[in-house]
Amino acid sequence: MLPYPDSRYNGALPNGDRGRRKSRFALYKRPKANGVKPSTVHVISTPQASKAISCKGQHSISYTLSRNQTVVVEYTHDKDTDMFQVGRSTESPIDFVVTDTISGSQNNDEAQITQSTISRFACRIVCDRNEPYTARIFAAGFDSSKNIFLGEKAAKWKNPDGHMDGLTTNGVLVMHPRGGFTEESQPGVWREISVCGDVYTLRETRSAQQRGKLVETETNVLQDGSLIDLCGATLLWRTADGLFHTPTQKHIEALRQEINAARPQCPVGLNTLAFPSINRKEVVEEKQPWAYLSCGHVHGYHNWGHRSDTEANERECPMCRTVGPYVPLWLGCEAGFYVDAGPPTHAFTPCGHVCSEKSAKYWSQIPLPHGTHAFHAACPFCATQLLGEQNCIKLIFQGPVD
Repeated sequence: MLPYPDSRYNGALPNGDRGRRKSRFALYKRPKANGVKPSTVHVISTPQASKAISCKGQHSISYTLSRNQTVVVEYTHDKDTDMFQVGRSTESPIDFVVTDTISGSQNNDEAQITQSTISRFACRIVCDRNEPYTARIFAAGFDSSKNIFLGEKAAKWKNPDGHMDGLTTNGVLVMHPRGGFTEESQPGVWREISVCGDVYTLRETRSAQQRGKLVETETNVLQDGSLIDLCGATLLWRTADGLFHTPTQKHIEALRQEINAARPQCPVGLNTLAFPSINRKEVVEEKQPWAYLSCGHVHGYHNWGHRSDTEANERECPMCRTVGPYVPLWLGCEAGFYVDAGPPTHAFTPCGHVCSEKSAKYWSQIPLPHGTHAFHAACPFCATQLLGEQNCIKLIFQGPVD
């Protein structure tokens, strides 16, 4: 499972992996099952009685209907499932700690998060311990007291079959790609997942009281390539089988060496260009290729072609006179974001991260939730909002003259 976008730093968190806060998480079968399933339902008329049930040491979900009525659903141990919890909290019930994704287009001053919109106990993923190891996602996670509380203001309701359900404040959204996560993938439709795992159309706004419509034909089962949005961070779910057919870090490194072995040249300076080592992805190097993102011509770095003092990176391409962003190119390092093993021929605009054509075109058409109400395409490697007609550009390299 990959936090998408991975970070401003292309494949790694700014301060590196630390404990349960990582750039990627792997889910393994636990030595002992820790899953839970609904059992007894209590309708409580006093806060004291509700608290007594919550303190029994069992997992429970409390739905506060009014000051005088609360429905408490007790959960019992499920020997057939493992539960993994995701959220902003660093408390022990959270297996995977996630923080707000900062766009690569923001500087350090802009990047300060004043108030996170990610829930402390955002969601839980429940995996079957037996084949085919189905994984299901549910909104909200159990806290240190093994409880989930949905207060009076939270969206909640009683379903026709009598069981209670609800939504978290900013919601948990999921998008399953059509055609799996492959070369032929197409974006799916964003849905909201309830506390009990039902699928709904999106609310009018992220935290609206009124739920969307129930989508009975869809489930909360995660698929290879499913995107999970927690309102501040988005996770990419990859299955073991999907990753088996995905290019590896070694494959990406081999592609980098293959490009460099072809000795691409700056068409003006005639100096040889080379993508830097994947381990040196934070420092612009002397031989690093740069590109004009309006036309795709690849050059070495030069200091001419400025068209205005206000737009520092707007340059005129000396090959075709097209004016546009002029940026260093970086090879996309997180292999899990690639939908195929094709050569890195396309760059995202305006950040300059490079990957295969099909990977670039896939991510260029994915509308990602942004804030509490907007959607836009973004680079999977740095979270920068994509611009331009296609959101990406085919690169035009010049080979050696000799």
